[in-house]
Amino acid sequence: MSLKKINTVLAAAFILFILWFGSEFILRPETVAPGFGLPGWPSGDGGGFLIVKGTRDIVMALVLGILLVAGHRRSLGWAMLVEALAAYGDMANVLAHHGSVATALGVHGLTATLMVANGLLILRETRKVATAPATRAPQPAQGAY
Repeated sequence: MSLKKINTVLAAAFILFILWFGSEFILRPETVAPGFGLPGWPSGDGGGFLIVKGTRDIVMALVLGILLVAGHRRSLGWAMLVEALAAYGDMANVLAHHGSVATALGVHGLTATLMVANGLLILRETRKVATAPATRAPQPAQGAY
């Protein structure tokens, strides 16, 4: 299997996972939020922030999906690197609020690191290989006839 096919499968898997996860935060936040790793449910009207997180995830997935479908692979690699920062941010948020260390590292940290790896592989796949300058064929000297 070529590097391009592996990268495409991994990117598609990330897109589908992020899209599903974001949808769950919008449609059923009470079932998915406890697995996020934070120690408690938002108090008062704080549940609206879960929808914000879901919307963020859906938009991130759509950006990656559009770049993949449109064939903008180099931009896809860069976008994956940038979007990995959101998962690292989620990890830092869970750790800062005394949430589950296992979830912070095992879900958010691992997801971010795999996104970085996939993004770097896509950038490697799409890099331009420098070619040596063409050498001119020797020309006969003038007046050599």
